[in-house]
Amino acid sequence: MTLDCDLFVIGGGINGTAVARDAAGRGLKIVLAEKDDLAQHTSSSSTKLIHGGLRYLEQYEFRLVREALKERDVLLRAAPHIISPMRFVLPHEKGLRPKWILKAGLFLYDSLAGKSVLPDSEQIKLTGSARHRALKSEFTDGFEYSDCWVEDARLVVLNAVAAREKGADIRTHTRVESIEVAQGHYLVTMKNMDGSVETLSAKGVVNAAGPWVDQIMDKVNDTPDDDHLRLVKGSHIVVDQLFEGDHAYIFQNKDGRVVFAIPYEQAYTLIGTTDVPFKFEDGKPKASSEEISYLCTAASEYFKSPVTPEDVRWTYSGVRPLYDDKSDNASEVTRDYVLDVDVLTDNAPFLSVYGGKITTSRKLAAHALKALSEYFPDMGEKWTATTSLPGGDIPNGDFDAFYQSKLGELPKLASKTILRLCRYYGSRLNQIMADSTGFSEMICGDISAAEVDYLVEHEWARSADDILWRRTKTGLHIDGVGVKALEDYLAS
Repeated sequence: MTLDCDLFVIGGGINGTAVARDAAGRGLKIVLAEKDDLAQHTSSSSTKLIHGGLRYLEQYEFRLVREALKERDVLLRAAPHIISPMRFVLPHEKGLRPKWILKAGLFLYDSLAGKSVLPDSEQIKLTGSARHRALKSEFTDGFEYSDCWVEDARLVVLNAVAAREKGADIRTHTRVESIEVAQGHYLVTMKNMDGSVETLSAKGVVNAAGPWVDQIMDKVNDTPDDDHLRLVKGSHIVVDQLFEGDHAYIFQNKDGRVVFAIPYEQAYTLIGTTDVPFKFEDGKPKASSEEISYLCTAASEYFKSPVTPEDVRWTYSGVRPLYDDKSDNASEVTRDYVLDVDVLTDNAPFLSVYGGKITTSRKLAAHALKALSEYFPDMGEKWTATTSLPGGDIPNGDFDAFYQSKLGELPKLASKTILRLCRYYGSRLNQIMADSTGFSEMICGDISAAEVDYLVEHEWARSADDILWRRTKTGLHIDGVGVKALEDYLAS
């Protein structure tokens, strides 16, 4: 029989969209279904870092750290608009990890990275430096190292855009109702956004449903499967800008964890994260008062000006679907991924993705396609390591030069607006400019009709929340009147 698709991918988070992009680029016919919006859950709730994971060295996750550090450079080349280098300042706290441990850890971190475009770590004197102004006087020295910042939800969307441009059918607000094992293939029944029910046949299925991966398995089997996930909630707080500069801080805590303080949206500081066990019965993930107090206290140990719960402008929380390695402590559960391939019918694979992190999503997808290659012998070779993501084909990968060129082309817009547009869209900003008469019609804040039209037509945006909190983070700057104006424009 003729099948509707080669692979049916479940989940529009970072892993699902990365698999869809890679597979479509190898010539496979792909359908992806996401029950909500792209990146609506875990993938838009990260600490926004492309990093090796310095603290994972203490858990002896050397292979994971090395792979993530290698991917850091690959992703930076692929998307220099949404990913940017960042220096992290680690003040030394007497009584916690001694200097020699920190120095050795950072030396290992640099060594695992190998030849990188990012500068190595160094021991620094904080006293008298710009890095010291916001810190308490007792923090006189420390260390500085490199990692990268990422617009996490946009990374997901750009993977989806790339997948569609390679021929994938990306469906948001489409819920998988059932999966039936047929002879040599699968029948996937889904409810589309308009309420219609449709059944597609697929040679294979990729279950990248994140926190719901075990629930998808239950749709296939007659009896509930064993749980393979440890759900861990991570919460973040956003406060008014605590320090000047484009560097970030990483603070040691007395409980052995670390907390980041990162420049955010040009006017704020992002502080995170927590590690709290989560169950679906807890309801929608949100930052508890205990988590907010924990993050405020952690930051206040280092910053000269105390951070209090009253200072918090916004919070967000996500559920990390970590592979359950039976660790006692939620902070010590592996961040590595596991790919489980079942063949539930003749030569038809059902691959489930457990765990993973944003930094290793491209590599995870490559590994997934390698695991599936014996079932699709005609698929193409791996290709994503050397190809830009949409908007990432900036000349020489020089974001600063690209931004400067747009300052001259868009003289009527504020420089911070142009910076935001360049960061979000990269070279695709030219398409937004070409598809409209300009940015003369502003809907709310610095969001123009041209930008909204582009997001609706090319990036699956359907609601004000899609635009304000996932395609952008302008929701931090827009009041209720502005939200209503955007809703009205979308409705029209």
